[in-house]
Amino acid sequence: MKRILAVATLALSLAACDAAVLSGGSEDDALDIPEVADGDISQETMVDLTRELSSDEFEGRMPGTEGGRMTVDLLKTRFEEAGLEPGNNGSWVQDVPLVEITGSDFAPLSITGGDASGMAFEYGKDWVGVSYRETPRTRINDSELVFVGYGINAPERDWNDYEGLDMEGKTAVILVNDPDFDSEDLEGTFNGKAMTYYGRWTYKFEEAARQGAAAALIIHETEPASYGWNVVESSWSGPQAYPQRGEDAPAPTKMNGWIQNGVAEQIFEAAGKDLGELKDAAKKQGFKAVSLGLDASTSFENESREYMSQNVIGILPGTKRPGEYVLHTAHWDHLGRCKPADDGDDICNGAVDNATGTAALVALAEAHAKAGAADRSLVFLAVTAEEQGLLGSSYYAQNPVFPLDQTVGGVNMDAFMIAGPSRDVTVVGPGKSQLDEFLEAALEADGRVATPNPSPEAGYYYRSDHFPFAKQGVPMLYIDGGEDLVEGGREAGEAVSKDYRDNRYHGPKDEFDENWDWSGVMADLQLYYRLGRMMAMSTSWPNWVEGDEFRGIRDESCAATNEGC
Repeated sequence: MKRILAVATLALSLAACDAAVLSGGSEDDALDIPEVADGDISQETMVDLTRELSSDEFEGRMPGTEGGRMTVDLLKTRFEEAGLEPGNNGSWVQDVPLVEITGSDFAPLSITGGDASGMAFEYGKDWVGVSYRETPRTRINDSELVFVGYGINAPERDWNDYEGLDMEGKTAVILVNDPDFDSEDLEGTFNGKAMTYYGRWTYKFEEAARQGAAAALIIHETEPASYGWNVVESSWSGPQAYPQRGEDAPAPTKMNGWIQNGVAEQIFEAAGKDLGELKDAAKKQGFKAVSLGLDASTSFENESREYMSQNVIGILPGTKRPGEYVLHTAHWDHLGRCKPADDGDDICNGAVDNATGTAALVALAEAHAKAGAADRSLVFLAVTAEEQGLLGSSYYAQNPVFPLDQTVGGVNMDAFMIAGPSRDVTVVGPGKSQLDEFLEAALEADGRVATPNPSPEAGYYYRSDHFPFAKQGVPMLYIDGGEDLVEGGREAGEAVSKDYRDNRYHGPKDEFDENWDWSGVMADLQLYYRLGRMMAMSTSWPNWVEGDEFRGIRDESCAATNEGC
């Protein structure tokens, strides 16, 4: 799960947004949005499957483990029982080639030079690091530390934190998020308060590698990261999965990692630098990277193995336009065994994240099958290795089973808020595509409203499995349970979100609870059912709004084909 609700300070209904913005064009661009009946969605399926997938027997559903294999087998069975057909040319799965690297015997992160004599930091407590290279041992020896601000190279925004640098053999020290994250509005070089992709850790590590850096260290801060150090420590320790690299693939850094903000302050002080002042400088156009005059060293062992994981794909073929596809996605994986809780429990069960979303795929498949085939084909895609960086969804988006220019659009489900019914739903990335009109119609039918993501600075739109499809031009919706609860209002909803974020997210205590109130989840599922059914019964091809970063990709894709959009 990459969508954790932060405390909302402002709730704005999408119903108040300008209709032209939501529709992506003029009033002449009317969409065919049919009315659909309620779906017959099984709460029993949701409860039983969430309970089973998050049981200790599945050991946290890590790809490449027995628990991962059990998850794939279970989904194949449940998709078939739901009434779907195998989605990949007679097969239920799409193989996803991965490599797993497990680090061990971590030496301290030692800093030398300047006033740093004897400075060493403990793995886990102070820093974490992994290697993307399939080598038995990673060694960082006396690598010069260079503070590169936010680590962004964006020519279209006239911004290059690496300008004039030769990073060969050096370690990039990078701020989390992007320069505008603490803005009060959505205006600025990097969209103001709303995070761009340049703020995501995935981009920062990729860019450091492109610059030739030996290593990259992101300075963790809870607010701009949108999660605490406990999440970093859990997510970045233990086995890490990556795509298998081809022979001609560009080389990644030797090591990518994170350091605590307090650790960074000590390092900068030893370098005679003020971290706070440099943070402020890095927010301004024309910032120049600063060598800290210090060197970093560490080492650790790596155990590597190549393996195949699987995306699980089922389809309910359409009756009138079977070659047009509506996509439902959710990731089936979680973290496996992770940092133990105080009671010794080391299984990150991932009940909310994302056994609930996985169970929802099956429950929706059952409901659509009961209702009978739609005009368009409905595809249900359970993807692997989301927690390692959206690997399964990225692989499908780059190797689609069903042509993307014939994929109408879709919805993504990544963890359901279990807090009882709410008056609203949270929209991550509102105003981006004409799918907002389908959402408005579905919400009106259910008597609910939409609330834009209260924390655009957290970059949630770039943190779940809809994003790889959006990058390929496919319109995708990502919505989450709302915080304006029927019982207790927004204060109660914010408390539930905070409790989950602080105490269970990416930890061993994200476990199934027999006392959960499923009524809100079932209401959200009804919304997902309406959205999928509306798109599958429509004749329209919704597009991104004019000016959206994905509009050109979709237009180019559509212009290149005689079929589909």
